[in-house]
Amino acid sequence: MNYRAIYAIYRFEMARTGRTLLQSIVSPVISTALYFVVFGAAIGSRIQAIDGVSYGAFIVPGLIMLSLLTHSISNASFGIYFPKFVGTIYELLSAPISFAEATVAYVGAAATKSVILGAIILATAALFVPLQVEHPFWMAAFLVLTAVTFSLFGFVIGIWADGFEKLQFVPMLVVTPLTFLGGSFYSIEMLPPFWQWVSLFNPVVYLVNGFRWSFHGTADVGIAVSLAMTLGILAICLAVVWWIFKTGWRLKN
Repeated sequence: MNYRAIYAIYRFEMARTGRTLLQSIVSPVISTALYFVVFGAAIGSRIQAIDGVSYGAFIVPGLIMLSLLTHSISNASFGIYFPKFVGTIYELLSAPISFAEATVAYVGAAATKSVILGAIILATAALFVPLQVEHPFWMAAFLVLTAVTFSLFGFVIGIWADGFEKLQFVPMLVVTPLTFLGGSFYSIEMLPPFWQWVSLFNPVVYLVNGFRWSFHGTADVGIAVSLAMTLGILAICLAVVWWIFKTGWRLKN
């Protein structure tokens, strides 16, 4: 394992975050804080508790997951797309570094940024609503697993994209709607039976509910099912990344 190469790429990606701190950290934190003000304080005071949890506290895991998914994808996709755009991807491909090492560096940096962002949003949420984390270990586990999984997904998108507009296509038109429809702001048990059944085909439902269970000890789906779904998506992303580097798809042409 070429740890020097991994660290060099990782440090470069983390340094880029420092240069774009306003866009990478400050902007999403402010946007999420507005959700807490509008939904948690203004609207939440008029909504009765869900599963014994105040509405403001109920939406915290969903809001963190919304930011985590979108920024994990965008951080990882831009990280690998930009070398393709400027042509330095060929230096990476010819360097004495394996595809696994390059993936660890880029995905590790993107996941680190997302975990830091999630921790900041969690601390910000505590300023607006009373929070209690019943299972801190599982909260951290779901946070890290989700960040790594969707950073891998973003890595694939960055390789697939052949223009900057495609980098935003999947996060904005696919992932964000799935997150809003995945029980981020409501319990799927509040839906009619047919739409409850339809919601179970949305993978984000399992991510949000697993994360919510770590906070409140209650969820619409079992913790084991949520964990299995998260690990399943992770395995699929790993398989796709392995195939891309094995075949050179979108890298060598």
